[in-house]
Amino acid sequence: MRLLSNFVVIFAYKHLTIGNLPICSASLRKMATEVEKAQTAVPKDDTIFGKILRKEIPCNFIYEDSQCVAFDDKNAQAPVHFLVIPRKPIPQLSKAQDEDELLLGHLMNVARKVAKQKGLTNGFRIVINDGKHGAQSVYHLHLHILGGRQMRWPPG
Repeated sequence: MRLLSNFVVIFAYKHLTIGNLPICSASLRKMATEVEKAQTAVPKDDTIFGKILRKEIPCNFIYEDSQCVAFDDKNAQAPVHFLVIPRKPIPQLSKAQDEDELLLGHLMNVARKVAKQKGLTNGFRIVINDGKHGAQSVYHLHLHILGGRQMRWPPG
């Protein structure tokens, strides 16, 4: 019986779909890799996002103001996938302070504006990974905005 149940899991994994669209096993592997990275990630004084903000790493900003920037995610998990990051180096949402309230609201508002600019009229999902169990692999607060396809539920 155990062998049969393993077969069913493997068969189901290889034949997952969203609606009529197959899910690529490579996409599932990317997600697993991010979770694996998060298990060993630790907060640092500098991150890839700090380097992007200082323009040490080239990046095409799709939105920029004095408080935050937005840019397309190079490891896209949806047809539209961009990030909104604050200029202030907040390592994770759970480490934000009460004085960050206006900035946190601003990040959500920028996500809304850029989603509209990108034509996400049928909706989108905002994801904030927080800590090891939240699969956070870069310790600089960032919002993932995903859209352009039907999202699944539950997300985790």
